[in-house]
Amino acid sequence: MSSKSLSLRNISKRFGTVNALDNFNLEVGVGELVALLGPSGCGKTTALRVVAGLEQQDNGLVMVSGKDISDMPAHQRNMGMVFQAYSLFPNLTVEENVAFGLHMRKVNKHLRLKKARELLELVGLDSHNKRFTHQLSGGQQQRVALARALAFEPEILLLDEPLSALDAQVRVNLREEIRRLQLSLGTTTLFVTHDQEEAMAVSDRVGVMNHGVLEQIDSPDTLYNKPSSTFVASFVGTMNRIPTQISNGMVEIFGIKVVALKRGQESGNVYALVRPESIEVSRVAGAGHAKIITRSFMGASSLIICQTPDGSVIQALMPSHYSGDLHPGEEVNLHITLNEVLVSNV
Repeated sequence: MSSKSLSLRNISKRFGTVNALDNFNLEVGVGELVALLGPSGCGKTTALRVVAGLEQQDNGLVMVSGKDISDMPAHQRNMGMVFQAYSLFPNLTVEENVAFGLHMRKVNKHLRLKKARELLELVGLDSHNKRFTHQLSGGQQQRVALARALAFEPEILLLDEPLSALDAQVRVNLREEIRRLQLSLGTTTLFVTHDQEEAMAVSDRVGVMNHGVLEQIDSPDTLYNKPSSTFVASFVGTMNRIPTQISNGMVEIFGIKVVALKRGQESGNVYALVRPESIEVSRVAGAGHAKIITRSFMGASSLIICQTPDGSVIQALMPSHYSGDLHPGEEVNLHITLNEVLVSNV
């Protein structure tokens, strides 16, 4: 496939008084899969629609491998798009659905059906090529939609929450299938989703959006472990907000002083932002740092929710074989396993 790079430069888009995109910039390399993540209304779907040509930006440029396509109509942009809704033709067979885009491009019947069968084999539906769409499950229908989007070898593949209508286990299986196909074909892909786990599992990089701007874009590991703002830290994954005080660049958490990665004031009351897996819980004789409220077994890990004397609720995620003897109502000590933490203003 002839994948190309994608660049959005200083894109702005308003709907009435709302800034859906505010001087938005994004670079997607050749063959890269980038996911856009963020709360409802953050602008991620608007960005995707601007790339597709389904929305016209007020300002800025859409570039594909250095070529400005900002004013090019959607049907002339060589982009494949997969929506949440499958949008398949019920009167056509599976292979005819996949070949439809090639048919519209005047490719001869033999070649377009050959291409359709090759793609159906890639998505594991080669034995279903003569079926109609109502004879398929939801996951199978979305596989057909994916094969159809790839049939004409798009330069860019756009995925607009393609898995949100599917059951949980089907979603996991299909997201792995999408990633396998994307890596195999080398297709440059922009993936919009509200599902954090989904974005982190399949992407080379994840961009977190907030109010029309890109707060941070990084590898999933960096985004999770080194968030660049308190918004990203709080939005991605679960984060404890532990009240403390900052002084001389240090904060005290459960009796231990650690370095504060400041995102605000230099001294006074702040919240330390700590992931549940960075907190250990241990039994103590007598009064401890906290009392266990609940322990939830989750297989290899268990989630332990504690309450401190000041009323703060703390979540700790520990291996189940270390936490099996901890029970609700017990006094426990809490220990942070980090040397430095991100802090935010109260």
